[in-house]
Amino acid sequence: MNQLIKIDNTEIRQDGQGRYCLNDLHRASGGESRHRPTYWLTNQQTQELISEISKDGIPSILTKQGLGTFVCKELVYAYAMWISPKFHLLVIRTFDAVVNKSQTMDPMIALNDPVYLRSALLTYSEKVLELKPKAEAFDRLATKAQGSMNLTNAAKHLQMQPKMFIQFLFSHRWIYKRVGSKPWIAYQDKLQIGYLEHKANPYEDKDGNLKISEQVLVTAKGLVKLSEMLNKAVEL
Repeated sequence: MNQLIKIDNTEIRQDGQGRYCLNDLHRASGGESRHRPTYWLTNQQTQELISEISKDGIPSILTKQGLGTFVCKELVYAYAMWISPKFHLLVIRTFDAVVNKSQTMDPMIALNDPVYLRSALLTYSEKVLELKPKAEAFDRLATKAQGSMNLTNAAKHLQMQPKMFIQFLFSHRWIYKRVGSKPWIAYQDKLQIGYLEHKANPYEDKDGNLKISEQVLVTAKGLVKLSEMLNKAVEL
């Protein structure tokens, strides 16, 4: 039987293999948008850590449709450290306290414990609508894209035709064109958030003069956001 773990009154769910729900940890940390599990999971260091842990032959991570992403304890600690030193220490102390707890609950007492029953019988139905877009967004990034990519490659990752994808970005005020200019330009707010980037490409014009052309790139963070937006658009 999995032991109940609570961090700041937030219950951390476990699956049948003892993995812990990252989405619950995100809520326990304060639920800031910049600390979403999807951002951490697309980090290169995170991918390398997952690869090392997976060498043992035990699946260290599993995304369950509508429920969230479940990971092993090592990844729980790594995710907490990525959020902040304070939250990292809180998670370590909480997990240690549960592990070191020597007393076990009698089955008959457990059946009369409403907290235990809630955990054991929870169907998670109230969580599905909240987590579905995020879970699907991560599923659609199964290729684990790292770094930034041009609009054509981003469209391929999101399984869209490039023309439709560019029109989607334009209609949702991600990119625009200056009057008389051909290259697409990212809106400033999307640059500041970190969804898009500009890449400077030097070239020579027909007269041999050096020119600079800017190219819009979609970041891994932007790709996750766009996938969520597309999922919501499909549901409407």
